[in-house]
Amino acid sequence: MRTATVKRDTLETQIEISVNLDGEGGAKLETGVPFFEHMLDQIARHGMIDLEIKANGDNHIDDHHTVEDVGITLGQAISKAVGDKKGITRYGHAYVPLDEALSRVVIDLSGRPGLVFNADFTREQIGNFETELVFEFFQGFVNHANATVHIDCLRGHNSHHQAETIFKAFGRALRMALTADVRMEGKMPSTKGSL
Repeated sequence: MRTATVKRDTLETQIEISVNLDGEGGAKLETGVPFFEHMLDQIARHGMIDLEIKANGDNHIDDHHTVEDVGITLGQAISKAVGDKKGITRYGHAYVPLDEALSRVVIDLSGRPGLVFNADFTREQIGNFETELVFEFFQGFVNHANATVHIDCLRGHNSHHQAETIFKAFGRALRMALTADVRMEGKMPSTKGSL
């Protein structure tokens, strides 16, 4: 089982995340940010990752630090759980629609952090959640998972649908990238010999 638990403790947030990359898509989430939890649940369910997150942050200021630091800690946990990456597919991609919205996410577990993010949200907030925090979450994730991620919200006029298609597509692309490739068993999916 590819599992890991990572803790992050700063003056702004205290976070503990446990992941099981070969799970059933279950999630136990306590972040104090309800819409964000709805999005994290999409990653777990569509990525078939068991995910447990406990986050206490300075939400009395705003949700920025909590969302960003969950992204950082999740990236660290997934990187730790996947190990040396031998035998994995490495690349993953997904298109996900939700009514009028459509997003595409492409992932390379390359060992090199990089984020290309194109999403023009139609509103600045979804309930109390600031849509600009979607970028902050994924920026934190790629920097600490050492992954290259391209995210494109191709269309949509409902910002809830736009965000949800991004997180669902991310979960499905991550699932593909983490899946074992039987033809690559025991081999590094890179001509460099390491990732």
